[in-house]
Amino acid sequence: MPVRDQGVVVTGAGHGIGRALAVRLAAEGARVVVNDLDADAAVQVADEIGGHAAPGDAAGEQGVAALVEAARDHLGGIDMWFGNAGIERGRGLGAGEEEWAASHEVNVMAHVRAARLLMPTWVSRGSGRFVVTASAAGLLTAIGNPAYSVSKHACVAFAEWLSATYRHRGIVVQAICPQGVRTRMFENAGPLQEMLSHDGALSPEDVAEATWRALHHDRFLVLPHPRVADYYVHRATDTDRWLNGMNRIQRQFEDQGAL
Repeated sequence: MPVRDQGVVVTGAGHGIGRALAVRLAAEGARVVVNDLDADAAVQVADEIGGHAAPGDAAGEQGVAALVEAARDHLGGIDMWFGNAGIERGRGLGAGEEEWAASHEVNVMAHVRAARLLMPTWVSRGSGRFVVTASAAGLLTAIGNPAYSVSKHACVAFAEWLSATYRHRGIVVQAICPQGVRTRMFENAGPLQEMLSHDGALSPEDVAEATWRALHHDRFLVLPHPRVADYYVHRATDTDRWLNGMNRIQRQFEDQGAL
């Protein structure tokens, strides 16, 4: 899966998984556009890897359009898009309308808006790669945060739709679905860190390496925690048993006063 001289955009690349992806792809010779709301972080990463910083919003309609235009101007064309920017907002049914709306905007609509702008060119030339950073929560569920869980399910669902619709046109779509990763989101997870670390908390670099390997075989699901595949099968084949298990975890957190 050669990426040398390929034009690549990574959103949310100032920190965490996005930063690790940008570093890994640049090390393989890709020409990387680094996007992040944190302009200083985007510039720092771009300087580090010899990339190009394009800070700003990667979710809103105008922000996505500006990013695509800036990336095309710099790269001459976009070959791969890594939609990595994501947020986690609110807890339980107490999560407010703004938190639900923001989760949908960043975790779902950012991908929709990018795909609208990228697919026509990719279809006409017969190639392109669209990778979303989702979460194991998008395949299973997440204790405590319905807005995150639901929006990540929708993220995976949209990526599935893209793959089903465009794979015969030469478009590769992949969804990265890790469990616990040592990012700022993980550090702010409080008592949920223990559950997220059940199969080990990976570094962002571990996720980037798993993604790099996945680029070579084009499989839709990228699972840095391999056990997620077993959980996904269990959830599908015995849903009530799966939900009973998740409810048991919920009750344990409640008993501890953590939720």
